[in-house]
Amino acid sequence: MRGSCVRFARRSAICSRRWIATIDVRSICFKTDCFLKKGPAISAPSPSDLASRGARPYPASHRAFARAQELIPGGVNSPARAFGGVGGEPIFIERADGAYLWDVDGRRYVDFIGSWGPMILGHRHPKVVAAIESALLRGTSYGAPTEGETRLAELIVEAAPTIESVRLVSSGTEATMSAIRLARGYTGREVIVKFAGNYHGHADSLLVAAGSAAATLGVPNSPGVTRGAAADTLVLNYNSVEELESAFARRGREIACVILEPIVGNMGCVRPSDAFLRALRDLTERNDSLLIFDEVITGFRVGYGGAQQLLGIRPDLTTLGKIVGGGLPMGAYGGRRDIMNRVLPAGPVFQAGTLSGNPLAVAAGIATLETLRDESPYPRLEALGARLEAGLRQAAMAASIPHTLARVGSMMTLFFHPEPVVDWPSASRCDTARYGRYFWGLLDRDVYMPCSQFEALFVSAAHSEADIDHTVAAAREALSALGS
Repeated sequence: MRGSCVRFARRSAICSRRWIATIDVRSICFKTDCFLKKGPAISAPSPSDLASRGARPYPASHRAFARAQELIPGGVNSPARAFGGVGGEPIFIERADGAYLWDVDGRRYVDFIGSWGPMILGHRHPKVVAAIESALLRGTSYGAPTEGETRLAELIVEAAPTIESVRLVSSGTEATMSAIRLARGYTGREVIVKFAGNYHGHADSLLVAAGSAAATLGVPNSPGVTRGAAADTLVLNYNSVEELESAFARRGREIACVILEPIVGNMGCVRPSDAFLRALRDLTERNDSLLIFDEVITGFRVGYGGAQQLLGIRPDLTTLGKIVGGGLPMGAYGGRRDIMNRVLPAGPVFQAGTLSGNPLAVAAGIATLETLRDESPYPRLEALGARLEAGLRQAAMAASIPHTLARVGSMMTLFFHPEPVVDWPSASRCDTARYGRYFWGLLDRDVYMPCSQFEALFVSAAHSEADIDHTVAAAREALSALGS
């Protein structure tokens, strides 16, 4: 991309006119509270703007954000929450129940963020709440093994086609970081391959961008990440068989692993091509490299067996998060037994965590997975997703808005660009300023969509057809205003 700007928050304002090649979108754009844009900046709606268009201001959220900024960097504890991708100030949430959120101003929203993915059953699901309450009465953390950890591991192994052994950790970032270390320890190699627009947490070796060539050594995206930490990371374009083949032709015997989101959720919802999947498995096997599926988003989301079951590809290692913890901090990584047996104390690869297997998170995870297994909400999630997809498509077409929509089950993205999004270069051509206005148009109509063009929305089992129809009606009004 030439002539594009990457705008950071105060005191770090950068508008670079240097050539920026392929950018790891969420690493640089959304995990650092900035946004990639073309055209005019996305501006915050002022109270007078809100009043003039009949929308309600958010005074309590404004006060809460001002107070938070005095004590917390940027006023948030994870940058995507800061509304950097849509302009304006974030709303502060007071409570949640089912498919709904209530903000500190007392407004209720139909929630399609779902805490960025974990809440597939909806907020405050009674079985999950009961499990947490029961665990809480027995203590909050022991620093010792529990039978609950074994039960959760058993559920994961039963669900995932390729996981024979699994280790519990405290986040998706920790899971991917540990899986990368394990892959390097198992293979004795150092180079890893990732794909632009795929987010795998904020471990140093994964916060990198690609250069102008198809496969170049990584360059750090974030201050504090050394060139040494990023130097062994190759970044390719997603869905490019040609780039993948070139990387293995040049560096195949050095590559420890390839890590990817098997269905991307972090540059919007992007599905892999069959040819790309076949090349991934074939090239890693022929070069004795490991294939790692980052299923932090897709695990238990696109089906009980995750994306690997849906796509029919068997990775060597899998990372999990979000749903596996039932809304509490939890991650996991697992795979072939011979690989996992290299983790300490079974093997020499070190990984540890004070709160790994926390009993409250384990209880929430068990309750969530057992409910998903026993009640199988996936056919209903598919039906609700299809209903929302059809409604959003019709609304965008009626408003003559250039768009494309991608959906896999209960995750989807309405892209403000007329061509299919298959990789980060195509995603980067989306009209992010228009998405920002769309977001605010929906928020003013009590629908809470992701505050970035490059985040997938999530339908939950708690949503009703009435919620979907309300959302479509709100989208029709918001998109009509954009087209006028």
